[in-house]
Amino acid sequence: MSLEENKAIVRSLFEAFNKRNLTLLDELIALDYVDHPRQLRGLESYKQYLTMLYKSFPDTHETIENIIAEGDKVCIHLKGTATHTGEYRGLAPTGKKTTWESVVIWRIIEGKIVEMLAVVSDELDFLKQLGVIEYKGFPDENIS
Repeated sequence: MSLEENKAIVRSLFEAFNKRNLTLLDELIALDYVDHPRQLRGLESYKQYLTMLYKSFPDTHETIENIIAEGDKVCIHLKGTATHTGEYRGLAPTGKKTTWESVVIWRIIEGKIVEMLAVVSDELDFLKQLGVIEYKGFPDENIS
């Protein structure tokens, strides 16, 4: 597959994600998909994760800001928004809106996403936005 075709697969993944189209994932993701950051194995496990996420944050939306491809890997920088209106991993709904940015790397073989290699995102800030933790920063913000 060309680099542009691999990028198109990842763009289609985000379209499916934002439209809650789990059946489209059958065309985009390999049955033996591995999601290393979330420790998920298999397409069905990934669909179960997304179903939980959509129940917790029904208006979740992610936008690709940058996309880079090399070899069999596609890397994206994304921005996301969501409102916490359903239980999330034991946390009762807070009604709070959240925003985040992430960098994600996928590996694509023969037209299917086979692996999520990495996600870099600020989980501490996410939990702060939900009100789970209180983080006030450093006592002296002028630290250099």
